[in-house]
Amino acid sequence: MECQILDKVLKEIGKGKKVALATVTKIQGTNPGKIGAMMCVFEDGSTFGTVGGGNVEFICTKKAKECLEKGESELFHYDLNIEKEHSGKVCDVKADIFIKVFKPKPKLLIVGGGHIGSQLYKVAKTQNFDIVIFDDRENYCNRERFPEASELYPGNIEEDLKNYPINDNCYIVLVTHGHKFDEVALKAVIDRGARYIGMMGSSNKIKNIKETLINKGISKESLDKIYSPIGIDMGSNIPEEIATGIITEIILVKNGGNLISLRDIKK
Repeated sequence: MECQILDKVLKEIGKGKKVALATVTKIQGTNPGKIGAMMCVFEDGSTFGTVGGGNVEFICTKKAKECLEKGESELFHYDLNIEKEHSGKVCDVKADIFIKVFKPKPKLLIVGGGHIGSQLYKVAKTQNFDIVIFDDRENYCNRERFPEASELYPGNIEEDLKNYPINDNCYIVLVTHGHKFDEVALKAVIDRGARYIGMMGSSNKIKNIKETLINKGISKESLDKIYSPIGIDMGSNIPEEIATGIITEIILVKNGGNLISLRDIKK
């Protein structure tokens, strides 16, 4: 059972989701849970495994969900005296349970493996991102160019993005090699829960893409959430420095930093 529980944890992290692993480290009383008993708790509140059932497990699940929301591990002590209904005896149940929260790396989806995408990959590697590359050109999306990328999608950009699982742990950068590809990529990822979507391009290009997508049914409110012009203005046209500005903006979003003053500077 332990191996199955750990496998569930790994699979959940692989999906880009947080998961809590509760392990009994100390037990006293009549709780059927044993030292070492494990249970994983998922973000939706469902569980796999057991730490003993009953009220102990109910409280543990509730505590694990709180830990998931905070993103913090915790050791908690459960202590409950229950008067048995018929015998009048007191049932003393005590348990120490360690809740370990596993958080996946933030996932950076780089759509476009050209000069900017390549430099963005190099900068992102230093910031502990799980990097995924999309490009319709195989010579721009391969292991030689991106040796440490976790995933490569050298194919139909629109279809690959539509089929890719996106959640609030995803940060998406659109730096393709053409107006058409930026448009289809944006349409494929918008309103799917990504924490950040940034698109490179001139003001006119971005305006035209937004107008086209509005005509295709995408709301203006959704399009206004796109970060464009992308990145912090580094006052440079050098790909390495543009990539640094993009990563800086993404890190500020990830950490809840103050983008207002920086966006005013960009204007």
